Amino acid sequence: MNRKEVHKIIKEVMPKIEKHYGFSKFQQTTPWVEVHHNIYARYSGIEEATGDETPHAEFDADDNTIYVYYPQMKSRRHIIETLLHEYKHYLQSPLWMKRYRTMGYDYVTHPYEIQALEEEKNWEIFA
Repeated sequence: MNRKEVHKIIKEVMPKIEKHYGFSKFQQTTPWVEVHHNIYARYSGIEEATGDETPHAEFDADDNTIYVYYPQMKSRRHIIETLLHEYKHYLQSPLWMKRYRTMGYDYVTHPYEIQALEEEKNWEIFA
């Protein structure tokens, strides 16, 4: 999907997600959503930057932003699942997110990742 298509779906779906789930007690506002080519382009500021791997999206609690990497988005459903996953992280404690990592949990075993993956199953509510 191209940037414009992804952005359009995000603009349509995010208000529904925000209304359904409400505000995080760990942030002042609902999260910003930014769309980028990939994580390397976002960090470097160079749109054509490339690297070995890039996530589909990520939530940065420090700047309260969900970053969506549009080439990774395969369908409307995938975008909604991604937004639900990252919004779940917005609702979770940033302190415990780091604490679990320090305790040795990885992406597959991290309790917050398990919760976020489970949240993706609710995508049809926002379709």
